[in-house]
Amino acid sequence: MKLTVRGRLTLVYGGLFLLAGLVLLGAIYVLLGRDAPGAMRTSIAGEAAAPPPPNGETYVREIVEGTRADTLHALLTQGAIALAVVSAATIALGWLIAGRLLQPLNQITATARRIAESPAADRGLHERIALAGPDDEIKQLADTFDLMLARLDHSFDGQRRFIASASHELRTPLTLNRTLLEVALAPSTASPEVRQLGATLLAINDRHGRLIDGLLLLARSDREVTERSYVDLADIVEHVAVSESESVKVLTEPGEAAVLGDPVLLERLVQNLVENGVRHNVPAGGWVSVATRTRTDGWVELQVANSGPVVPRYEVPGLFEPFHRYGAERLASPGVGLGLSIVRAVARAHGGDVHADAREEGGLTVTVMLPRAL
Repeated sequence: MKLTVRGRLTLVYGGLFLLAGLVLLGAIYVLLGRDAPGAMRTSIAGEAAAPPPPNGETYVREIVEGTRADTLHALLTQGAIALAVVSAATIALGWLIAGRLLQPLNQITATARRIAESPAADRGLHERIALAGPDDEIKQLADTFDLMLARLDHSFDGQRRFIASASHELRTPLTLNRTLLEVALAPSTASPEVRQLGATLLAINDRHGRLIDGLLLLARSDREVTERSYVDLADIVEHVAVSESESVKVLTEPGEAAVLGDPVLLERLVQNLVENGVRHNVPAGGWVSVATRTRTDGWVELQVANSGPVVPRYEVPGLFEPFHRYGAERLASPGVGLGLSIVRAVARAHGGDVHADAREEGGLTVTVMLPRAL
């Protein structure tokens, strides 16, 4: 088990103090052991004016050595006890001081964790540490982190504004192209070749229009939803399933699934999943199953499964990336590759998430998890 920085600093403080105490205790022991005999001889010689009794020199030596041994033993015993008590107090004090010194780092860590765990990156990047205190190394680290957040926030906002502005600007020429094509195809004198060419160009124009609409929705849904309404996903499932084509059988199990969110975005989430299941299905006898339920752990689950071609499991994560489609049949489909990307963006904007699993028989099972409305 690895120690934290606070634990390592405490051990360093306590270890250095204990080492210094042992060195000091050893130095005193050596000095007393070296100077005690001379001092004791001088003291005894001053006190004994009369000549010592027979064998007096041996008697004095025994007294000196005994006194020195008692002094050194008392020094070691009481010094070790005092060192142990003071070391324990020093370690406790070092723990408190280390926690105090590391408090700014804890603030930086807490801010970084909130930003990393934020369901919408644009809201998290608006937060700043704004550390107060002296201009030391930790303050410089916090200021550098704030500067990095400001640049990332500006970059994300600029990217979203560019997508939204470009999408709006592209609507005008597409609308004009569609109008011109419809006018050109209106006269009955138009040849079959011209009508076929016009129909092809109109289909391409519609595809570009769907792409622009998808980019606009993706730019909008990438932000966290601030204004929320009470929405039951079961009602959305029933509405979307009825409006789908009859070429693929849509089976619904709409259980109560109340959430708080944007009704338009949530309807688009369900619609994209159902459309994706219908579009990427088998030529005949296909089905799409849509079910909603409220879990006991405080989450609402929306599950959409469909029959279809077999998708390798390693390809599944890439399906949520923008403009990514798997297989030749997907390249030939009228979609633009933004359906599942929008689903993931809408789910995360509502504080949830989405994941998909490849079915062994073919097709996918997509599960969306959203917080339950309280």
